Amino acid sequence: MTFENTSDVEGIVVWNFGNGSRGKGESASAEYPFAGTYNISMTLYAEGGSATKQYSLVVEEDDLSLLEHPMYTALTGGAENVDGKTWVFDQYNPGHFGVGPVDDVAPVWWAAGPNDKLESSLYTQTFTFKQVGVELDWNNNGYVYTNGAGLDGLAAMGYTNSVVPPDGDFDVEFSPADSYNFSLNTTDSVLTLTDGAFMGHYTGSSTYEIITLTETEMYLKVRSSAEPGNGWWYRFVPEELNVAPVIPLKEVPLVEDFEGDDLSVVFATEAMGDFTAAGYQNPAPVPINPSSKVYLYQKKAGEFYSNISFVADGYKFDLSEQNQITLKVYMPSYNDYSTENNVAGSWIANKVLQSSIAVKLQNDDLGGNAWSTQTEILMTELEKDKWLELTFDFSGVADREDYNKILIQFGTEGHDGGGIFFFDDFTFHN
Repeated sequence: MTFENTSDVEGIVVWNFGNGSRGKGESASAEYPFAGTYNISMTLYAEGGSATKQYSLVVEEDDLSLLEHPMYTALTGGAENVDGKTWVFDQYNPGHFGVGPVDDVAPVWWAAGPNDKLESSLYTQTFTFKQVGVELDWNNNGYVYTNGAGLDGLAAMGYTNSVVPPDGDFDVEFSPADSYNFSLNTTDSVLTLTDGAFMGHYTGSSTYEIITLTETEMYLKVRSSAEPGNGWWYRFVPEELNVAPVIPLKEVPLVEDFEGDDLSVVFATEAMGDFTAAGYQNPAPVPINPSSKVYLYQKKAGEFYSNISFVADGYKFDLSEQNQITLKVYMPSYNDYSTENNVAGSWIANKVLQSSIAVKLQNDDLGGNAWSTQTEILMTELEKDKWLELTFDFSGVADREDYNKILIQFGTEGHDGGGIFFFDDFTFHN
């Protein structure tokens, strides 16, 4: 059913269709598959203020043909699937949870990596949609997830018990109702949950724009009421498809001397200085490293956590067969190793640039939490103005099967002092 604004006054029109869904614009559509009386309201916001017009819409008979749309079948499994279809966050794939400007088309500010919110309540949420009765069963093991703005909104409704999970933000005690209903506007691709239900992450809204809805994926966007101007994106998959991918263990030797144009080991950079580059002229082409080209590593002034890293493509490191990392390093004496710098927090004891290098093994699948399960070997007080060959022995964690990332940090992390360092002849071997 289509609704039209017939007023001559210019402004913004907002609709409440009385079936749990809302709309915006001079005209908007809603669907009413079930008989009943629906209280419709249209609010016009103009320069002189706002005005609301209300009336009751009586639907005499059920029109279950509206439920035969492919979107209903994809969401619920169809009318013959009486137990409904259960959806969960697509936790093992990147981009299943993210935030960006409300009118953007993607979560450009931040998007979760695989299992990025593993230690929160986000992945405990399950949503079972049933076509018969357009019913939603929501289970959450007693908690929902939100940020600071959402925490205030939940507290205003009486949900005040919260904890800070290791993944940050807040898990808030919340018990869903035994069941909810939902409406699916197939014309405008909008999913609306009744009675204040939401998809496990509280933003103050129960209305979701459907970006994709197929048998195997549901990708939604919600306009946050708790933080106007922010949009949140969620990707869900059927519960039975939410399976951790099987990633093989491999022994793949890595060797790079930075002499050629085509590198076999390419390091990604994070918060590095502009001078950082592979294939830089060797500042001291003498034994033990007479090669012409090396890697220049610039720890950027003003950054607490400059680093470079390599991530294995499609496999995990077989550390039972390969657990040694060797490289040559050069620590220039012209760096400022004495000035105390700003630090990331009170937990950082060292405030000065160090003649040091740390090599870390991490699980990149944890995204921003990759550090939380890392193994680090740090070598400090290294001799300056001389090429040194160092070997980092990770045989002590040869039984670990989750690592697929090598991260390198010069100068010691946590302070914002800058410096120049060099390394060469990187090898990951047995």
